[in-house]
Amino acid sequence: MVVDEVARRLGVSSWKSKSQALQAHIAARNLVLVKPQTFMNASGEAVAPIAAWWKTPRPRILVVYDDLDLPLGRLRLRGAGSSGGHNGVKSLIAELGDDDFARLRIGIGRGHEAIDHVLAPFDEAERQRLAPILAAAADGVEYWLAHGTQATVPQLNGWREPTGPHAP
Repeated sequence: MVVDEVARRLGVSSWKSKSQALQAHIAARNLVLVKPQTFMNASGEAVAPIAAWWKTPRPRILVVYDDLDLPLGRLRLRGAGSSGGHNGVKSLIAELGDDDFARLRIGIGRGHEAIDHVLAPFDEAERQRLAPILAAAADGVEYWLAHGTQATVPQLNGWREPTGPHAP
């Protein structure tokens, strides 16, 4: 959803299928957006060939993914590191050959049954909270593109979902 929002903001009107993924190249930004079409656990099989084709240095890769271990709406950005137990990130590390790529984790909270929770659509209460979360994450991706990981970490990791009477 975040990648789709970034694509919308950048005026992407079509995606091309390549290497088990959908990709959109934005030449003016020297940017390729990638949406793996594999199972999450095999994300690296889709991303690695595209990164190799475009000769993308690892520090210029930002992986955006949902995370059960963060409450719904919490955002966390890191510049590199372990998979944290996330099988999709394990696949990326294995296929890319190292862990030197940024990752933006978007909290979805933990349901009663993890598999069912991850695969299920958001419930009505969660859907009502999505707009500012997606906007903040997409803002963070755009900021990362312009300023890099180090400058973006305090922007995203300090973000809190709006609350109060005027919150959506």
